[in-house]
Amino acid sequence: MADHSKNGRRMYSPLRPNARLRLTAGTKSRIPGAEDCLILIDAHTTSGRATRDLCIQRLKSIESEAEMTAVNRTAIVTGAGSGVGRHTSLALLSEGYSVVLAGRREEPLAETARMRTSQDAVALVVPTDVSDSQSVSNLFAKTRETFGRLDLLFNNAGINAPDVPLEELTRETWQTIVDVNLTGSFLCTREAFRIMKDQQPRGGRIINNGSVSAYVPRPRSAPYTASKHAITGLTKCTSLDGRQYDIACGQIDIGNAATERTDRMDSGVPQANGTTAVEPRIDTEHVARAVIYMASLPLEANVQFMTVMATKMPLVGRG
Repeated sequence: MADHSKNGRRMYSPLRPNARLRLTAGTKSRIPGAEDCLILIDAHTTSGRATRDLCIQRLKSIESEAEMTAVNRTAIVTGAGSGVGRHTSLALLSEGYSVVLAGRREEPLAETARMRTSQDAVALVVPTDVSDSQSVSNLFAKTRETFGRLDLLFNNAGINAPDVPLEELTRETWQTIVDVNLTGSFLCTREAFRIMKDQQPRGGRIINNGSVSAYVPRPRSAPYTASKHAITGLTKCTSLDGRQYDIACGQIDIGNAATERTDRMDSGVPQANGTTAVEPRIDTEHVARAVIYMASLPLEANVQFMTVMATKMPLVGRG
């Protein structure tokens, strides 16, 4: 469509016969499904201005359909009873997701559900031990039974290593941390694949909580750091193997989110050089909004890795 200006007014010349009007890149990114909107017009009977009006009408229809789809989006968040999991769950609920809240203890999950700002938001509490395959299977079965589909999995559940020298770590401690942080994410990912690849519309998104310890360790953190390094490998494999099913997978690496787990940083934590130092922390809401952004992308786009951290934390140069 030619675009000319005359006496301060924008003029539209007729389109050639059987021309196709494509949407701009900005519109495509703003409205899901808009990239499929192609309008075939007869330039002998339809002016450029009328074509524009027809396109706007079609876009409104697409936008309405997208809003209806958004209401039906379903997410599972593990470790939803506190910290990053709680904040992310509440952010997803405010975005219109139905959210399945998973974690070991029922009461903290119920408290998360009670904290939602809209009573129209649907939160389902499912106590779950992510290190137990049967418990994980039950979580995903209840999700499918209740909502019929799964659009987002946030693998967030995790536990820290005790502050003891490496040579004093027991095998049981090592195994417990690996079972929750790594095996738990694998078990949830496997169940998500089984739902996402067969549902219609097909596909979905998985976001793994990797931590900055996925690439830089803290002192006395061998099992935790090893499990988080392994999460990066799981993220990459999931991203690769999910392509054929329209399943996207990314990882968010968090540094010093202000949760109960990081309260000790206000009084000082061990540094790589042997000293102890206070470290700055960030509002966990920043992390939740980052996850929302990752989840908001269409499935043909993906944030493979994102780091959200306190600007002045001593990460760069650590170790």
